[in-house]
Amino acid sequence: MTRTKGKQSRRSPLYQRTAEKLAALLDKLSAGDRLPSEPALASELGVSRATLREAMRIFESQGRILRRQGVGTFITQPTQVIETGLEVLESIETLAARIGLDVKMGDLSLCERKPTREEIEQFNLPEGIQLLEVGRVILTEDRPVAFLVDILRRELLPFDPTDERFKGSVLDMFLRNGQPKLGYSRTDITAVPASAHIARHLKIQRGDVLMQMESWLYTKVGQVVDHTYSYFLPGTFRFRVLRRIQAL
Repeated sequence: MTRTKGKQSRRSPLYQRTAEKLAALLDKLSAGDRLPSEPALASELGVSRATLREAMRIFESQGRILRRQGVGTFITQPTQVIETGLEVLESIETLAARIGLDVKMGDLSLCERKPTREEIEQFNLPEGIQLLEVGRVILTEDRPVAFLVDILRRELLPFDPTDERFKGSVLDMFLRNGQPKLGYSRTDITAVPASAHIARHLKIQRGDVLMQMESWLYTKVGQVVDHTYSYFLPGTFRFRVLRRIQAL
C-alpha cells in the first residue's frame, strides 16, 4: 500500500507536489505574513520559478494568498465569499448587503471620449455624442475584490459620479432613478490575464488570471444603455447556474 502511494506521488505533476509543500508552509503562517521572494521560495522547494507560479495559482484561486506587484506575496485574511446565481442581475452592493458584508468604492476614474465605430452602432448614437467611461475599484473589508468599468452616455447619469450618492453601482443608480426602463442584460464570461492597469488597481501581479464578465444592459425596447466590464479576484466570488436537462 505504501509503495503504491509512492508511485502515485511520483506520477503526479510536479506543480501538484509543489502545491502540497506550499500548503504545508502556508499552514504555519498567519494572515498578513509575507512569503519569501519567488527565487528564495523556489530554491527552498527545489523547483523552478515557473513551477512555483503554477502551484501558487491554486492558492490564489482559493483566496489564500495575494500577490502585490512590486511588494510581495502575502497570506490573506479569509474573506466571506459573495455567492449568487446568474439568473437575476444584481449589483455587488446588493449581494454583499444580503450577507451582511461591508462593501465600498475605492479608486474612481472618469473619462469622456469619442465612441468607436462599433460603439456608435451598439448604442445607436447620433453624431457628436461622446461616451463616459466610469472605472472604479470595489472593496470588501478594505481589500480590493473587483474592478468595474461602465461605458454609457453621460446624459443617462442622474448625477455626477463623484457625488457621494454614487456608491459604485451604475445598475443601482438606474434602478433608484427609475430611468431608463431596464429590460435585460446579456453577459459573456471568460478568464483573462490582468493588464498592468487592472493589476495596479487590484494590487496583484500583471498577468494574474481574473474572471471577466462583459455585459450589455438593454432597455425594455432593446436599446443598449450600458456596456460593462467586470473583473473579479479569484476566491472572492462564486457564481452558480441552474440548468435544466433536455429530454431525449
